[in-house]
Amino acid sequence: MNDITLLKQALPYLRHHKKSTMVVKLGGEIAANRDALRSLAEDVSLLTHVGIRIVLVHGGGPQATEMQKRLGLEPIMVGGRRVTDEATLDVAKMVFAGKINTDILSALRGQGVSAVGLSGVDGDILHATRRPPTDVVDPATGVSRVVDYGLVGDIQAVDTSLLRLLLENKYVPVLASLASDGAGNILNINADTVASVLAKDLQASKLVILTGVPGLLRDRNDPASLITRITTDQAKAAMRDGTVAGGMLPKLKALVDAVEGGVGRGHILSGTQPGAILLELFTSAGCGTLIAEPHDLSEIVDGGPRG
Repeated sequence: MNDITLLKQALPYLRHHKKSTMVVKLGGEIAANRDALRSLAEDVSLLTHVGIRIVLVHGGGPQATEMQKRLGLEPIMVGGRRVTDEATLDVAKMVFAGKINTDILSALRGQGVSAVGLSGVDGDILHATRRPPTDVVDPATGVSRVVDYGLVGDIQAVDTSLLRLLLENKYVPVLASLASDGAGNILNINADTVASVLAKDLQASKLVILTGVPGLLRDRNDPASLITRITTDQAKAAMRDGTVAGGMLPKLKALVDAVEGGVGRGHILSGTQPGAILLELFTSAGCGTLIAEPHDLSEIVDGGPRG
């Protein structure tokens, strides 16, 4: 397919998405990859220049783990989520709201994008409460145990007025996944959850989660087993029966929650594939996994637009 054909194929999608809001979440592995981060910044630059409003949400798991080990701290993960004590929270504040956020802003600046770095603490965007000890079932064994996640929060309320103000003035908000409670205590929040909650409140047309794999795989060791389309019901079944596990669990849950909460469609893409967002949104074939309500997915299969 030549460049002219690609541009013509993209045109109806560009019309459709103009003035829409999309939330894009990237993990720390993408932020740490200079080429991937530059490619993402190029995609965001194009999207904003054709009138699409973008909110970026980021985590920083790999960088936090690396910093913990440098400081002699042993990372503890349960079900893809980090157990956070006081020392780990200090690491999260340094890494998430500091280095990673600034690196993303720098990459966007290099592509002509005006961006503003934030966390959920800024402007009371996210109000959270500390998560109580929680029963967690190991999908491999079926055994349940009580886990105290420490200084990890569950979002209780969201105020996106600051984000809307920035978007209306053509800025790209870049949000680190930290929040606070009513007393000002900082809490670590899963970035996938943050992205989902914001996408719902902003009435976004898309929630895009960038990962280190091409999308949702039938066999996590085989990139060729990519699931290109899945309904929310099928996704929930895959989470229940253990087909999806580990770090992919909170991602898929966040996408299902978003789509069932009114977000148009969810997407899992490879953050290391150049132009992945553009391919997924502006071509009929796409390049990742699309999550949609059952009635919406039937329209796509019947020839409706994937993006």
